[in-house]
Amino acid sequence: MNLHQLRFVREAVRHDFSLTDAAKALFTSQPGVSKAIIEFEEELGFQIFKRHGKRIKGLTPPGELVYQACERVLAELENIKRVGEEFAARESGQLTVAVTHTQARYVLPQAVAAFRKKFPKVKLILLQGTPEQLAQWVRKDQADLAVATEALADEPDLVTFPCYDWGHIAVAPTDSPLLKPFASGGRQIALADFDQMPVITYETHFAGRKKIDAAFQKAGVNIDLVLEAIDADVIKTYVGLGLGVGIIAEVAFDALKDKGLMAVPVDHLFGRNTTRIALRQGVFMRTLMYEFIAVFAPMLTPKLIDRVLGGGDAYDI
Repeated sequence: MNLHQLRFVREAVRHDFSLTDAAKALFTSQPGVSKAIIEFEEELGFQIFKRHGKRIKGLTPPGELVYQACERVLAELENIKRVGEEFAARESGQLTVAVTHTQARYVLPQAVAAFRKKFPKVKLILLQGTPEQLAQWVRKDQADLAVATEALADEPDLVTFPCYDWGHIAVAPTDSPLLKPFASGGRQIALADFDQMPVITYETHFAGRKKIDAAFQKAGVNIDLVLEAIDADVIKTYVGLGLGVGIIAEVAFDALKDKGLMAVPVDHLFGRNTTRIALRQGVFMRTLMYEFIAVFAPMLTPKLIDRVLGGGDAYDI
């Protein structure tokens, strides 16, 4: 039994049981991966994978336990590497943060600037993607931590910490009649009011879109959705052109910079959303990780993080 065999098993599962894809990810040959897995199974005395001819189709019951053990062993190996990196270069090195566009564009800039000022020698990488991609990157140690609103709290092998909550707003040109009845102390906008409006908002996986859809569906309101985007700046651009009313995160609106638009709160319709930081369960916490979290969410102290990672009570805001 060796570490190569453990890696081959893990990558085979991660690549939907394609040994060809697993071999590519490990920069080796498919026959080499296949041979190593067969030798591993012979050593164990049972099959790890279900097979149909020469193709593997899934994990056997004992294979599932082997796979889980492989994940734990390789995760601890990564932690050992992190310990070495931590003590070799405390104030240099690299930190990778996985984020959605909304967080990277509107929320993180101040934290990134503060972190860079404190650690000018550290290479900081922001990986942007969907919440599902963020979770995968953290799970596979391709990112040290993730910052997002959706999905992270539902991942069983990630530990998440709430940072702040936010709501949505509706935006339209200042000269548009669509939102004027609800601005400047007018009556509160209702879901039914959107039935008469063309709507521009986020793509399904981003910025609380699922809550927006659920609210309209529950109220039986069919909206005229004319455009979807992952970027609030794109949404505001097309709103400014008169294509419709935008529904965006409140953090994406700046009254000074967005002078041509008016904003109306709609969090009473769609509820509040919680942005979270996610860490891989069992991860070795480097000083740089604590420091980045400290500038982004000061309430998340090292003591609190260690307690939750160690199996203590979950933290909530």
